[in-house]
Amino acid sequence: MDNNQHELYEYARDRIKQKKRLYFHFMVLLIGSLFLFVTNKWLSFYPDRTWWTWAVAIWIFLFLLHFINVFIFSSFMNKHWERAQIDKLMLQQAKKIEQLKNNIDNSNPTAK
Repeated sequence: MDNNQHELYEYARDRIKQKKRLYFHFMVLLIGSLFLFVTNKWLSFYPDRTWWTWAVAIWIFLFLLHFINVFIFSSFMNKHWERAQIDKLMLQQAKKIEQLKNNIDNSNPTAK
């Protein structure tokens, strides 16, 4: 397997791990929500308040952040994007260094 194929394989493996963790998070959310409901209603843990809805709402918000991270941010801000940004910055730095060298050479006529 060449280097490019290995990078593609690693990227695919990382994406699968991210999605697997997201699906696991979703299953834990469902089971945990059911547990909180049962604890509040059937086990009479503060039965006069519906505290479980707030806990589930916060948990759903955290799940949505996880979902956005996996399916939106990670899909376009991946290793290819990072590499392109690094290459862009390195090119800018090389241009600045070349410009500085040219400025030094042009300002010092005895160096020739």
